[in-house]
Amino acid sequence: MADRTSAGPETVPALDPVVLGRRLRHLRKQTGRTLDQLAAAVEATPSHLSLIENGKREPRISLLTRLASALGTTLEDLLSAEAPSRRAALEIAVEKAQRGAHYATLGLPQIKITPRTPTEVLEVIAGLEGELRRRLEEQAATPEEARRANAELRQEMKERDNHYPELERRAQELLDAVGHSGGPLSHRAAAGLAEHLGFSVRFVSDLPHSTRSVTDLKNRRFYLARSRHPDHDARSVLLGAIGSYVLGHGEPTDYSDFLRQRVYTNYFAAALMMPQKETVKFLKSAKAERDLAIEDIRDAFGVSYESAAHRFTNLATEHLGITCHFQKVHESGVIHKAYENDGVSFPADHTGAIEGQQVCRYWTSREVFDVGDGFRAFNQYTDTPAGTFWCTAVVEGHSSGFYSLSIGVPFDSARWFRGKETTSRSISRCPDPSCCRQPNAELEAAWGGHAWPAARANAHLLAAMPSGAFPGVDEVEVFEFLQAQDQVDLQGDLPG
Repeated sequence: MADRTSAGPETVPALDPVVLGRRLRHLRKQTGRTLDQLAAAVEATPSHLSLIENGKREPRISLLTRLASALGTTLEDLLSAEAPSRRAALEIAVEKAQRGAHYATLGLPQIKITPRTPTEVLEVIAGLEGELRRRLEEQAATPEEARRANAELRQEMKERDNHYPELERRAQELLDAVGHSGGPLSHRAAAGLAEHLGFSVRFVSDLPHSTRSVTDLKNRRFYLARSRHPDHDARSVLLGAIGSYVLGHGEPTDYSDFLRQRVYTNYFAAALMMPQKETVKFLKSAKAERDLAIEDIRDAFGVSYESAAHRFTNLATEHLGITCHFQKVHESGVIHKAYENDGVSFPADHTGAIEGQQVCRYWTSREVFDVGDGFRAFNQYTDTPAGTFWCTAVVEGHSSGFYSLSIGVPFDSARWFRGKETTSRSISRCPDPSCCRQPNAELEAAWGGHAWPAARANAHLLAAMPSGAFPGVDEVEVFEFLQAQDQVDLQGDLPG
């Protein structure tokens, strides 16, 4: 009898031995055969068939063909990836779990699955293992998923020049509906938008700490914080909530969907505060005077510098023919947000993500932290391997530290901006490590081997994104908050 236990050229590729084994056992028992009887029919040994049924040996295609014929089925049916029964599916799940590397690290004993093993036991083991794996994969994959989602969305924004006509149109339709005739959108006008949509606005002192706002669709209310000092003014927070409602956002399907909803909502809010028609007219006039300045957008529409800078990127390429880039950089040099369609080279990891990367210390977004005059924007030309760029930047405080906010354009476009005459100039050779990441020879000679710094971990970049329908939001806290608000209303309706 030929030796049929060794692998060879005719071994079935990409075969799941556990599934095959359970299907073979199921079909054998359906025909009422013992291992000895089936082995004799296919010219194999019972021990070899036993190894196949237990998923510990991969058979050759010739043996599988004989097995299928002997069992009165087809080779395709025998090799199906589906478990032949619910019981078999549970056995396969438990068997695969026990063979995994993670199970080995738990120090648990192996369970020998026999026909007498209760199905309920298999259900419990498979259920626990599946939930444990889900949680582990969620924790391990989400930071990577978040970085990839950021990179993909940034690429989408670049391809569209960060301009979304459909969002511009929806915002203008809402402004037209309430008769907003121009000028900065006041807090009162923002509340008027909510009322037009059938919502009331309530300021509360107990808004859940993980939220900026809470929308109550049942009672049609927007809840905003009263007592806490928010990083965003109440008007922009309210407009963001309005945007989520108008755009029909629901529970995000994944982190990518959550991120995209947030970007679209912020865009919509900016289009309400700085309507496209008025802002483009304002920018074109400034360009004609060769006096474009982000701080003028800020002052004209009563928004933050960051909002004005973002809005400039929405409109600059589409309406002014100017490509540009934006950066929000922490005082430690770490990129928090960024966008570009002008060819500037941001530092990035292998996924294409730039969040958390260190910016070259010779870029304007880093140099601005050393400027004494914090009242006016700092302007600088920087020569880089990708070309020369002119940038304007300011520094603003935040609850998590100081951040620089900068807008940059290629050298030829600098002529349209205020501050183009600056004499400040620097040279960046990054990503060449000798630019700013490696000490020079003198420093290396003096301190090489004599310094041992303790790194400050960037916890928010290392930790997994929180789970839940809305990442980072305590859903239980939100529901308890809404329930408490309902109780307050009920008590207020009771006769005194």
